[in-house]
Amino acid sequence: MTHRLNLFAGILLVTLALPGIAGEVLPIHGVWVWKGPAILAAPQGAERLRDYCRAQRINEAYVSVLSHGEIEDVAALAEAIELLHRSNVRVEALLSSTDADEAGKHRDKLLDHVRAIIRFNQQHRGSRIDGIHLDIEPQQRTENKGAGNLRFLPGLVAAYRAVRALAEPAGLSVNADIQNKLLKGSADERRALLQSLPRLTLMLYELNDAKGDGSFEQKAATLRAASRRFLDMAYDGLHDSGLAQMVIGLRTPDYGELLPRMLEILDEANGDNTHYLGWARHSYNDVAEAER
Repeated sequence: MTHRLNLFAGILLVTLALPGIAGEVLPIHGVWVWKGPAILAAPQGAERLRDYCRAQRINEAYVSVLSHGEIEDVAALAEAIELLHRSNVRVEALLSSTDADEAGKHRDKLLDHVRAIIRFNQQHRGSRIDGIHLDIEPQQRTENKGAGNLRFLPGLVAAYRAVRALAEPAGLSVNADIQNKLLKGSADERRALLQSLPRLTLMLYELNDAKGDGSFEQKAATLRAASRRFLDMAYDGLHDSGLAQMVIGLRTPDYGELLPRMLEILDEANGDNTHYLGWARHSYNDVAEAER
């Protein structure tokens, strides 16, 4: 019964967020947009982003909207959100940190950024940001490196919960990027992570196959197997309610021009997994810089 309720809740969330044709449930297809103020300030910047989303079947954009903790060009952001919303693209404010797992000034700074997004939404109810997208990377710090080193996890979970406590009452969804080593923890560690937020985005990078020949077929087979393995690993032994569902992120340097096809393979390989929500590509900036 619990499994059926979780499945229904997940389908309802995606259906409400991503309207399709005649109630069709659409998988999430996201993209990271770094240096958002510069991207949107460029000539036809918002239009170019919208056209890219249309061409790549993207329905979520994770946009870094703050500069020094503030939104510099409020009007440009509001116009861009309206433009993307008209193309059925959700917009999540991308907030990054390497230290927000630590209580005190670093986490307080992150929460102030969340409050800045809430203020924007209060003043722009017709062009609201849809969610918060967290990119908190304590694993980048020297003391947290190493495959089995998860000493930072309790603080990371606390940061996620603190953001959620602010964002959800304000009508903002919360999503967070995670690296795959977080899925290698104990059942208790994985439970704490998966219960901290309703959605997580697994950054499935650098799937090097030493025995592979570098062909499309080999890369596709490696990705299929790895995506299934990590999803199984995440939820192994966990039957609790309220576990996060997962988007899988891939990046341009790993696949180059093969990336669009690899993203399709994620949907093909995992579409029947109730924990899987879709894919996201890193990043729009690769395309924007190539066009300059």
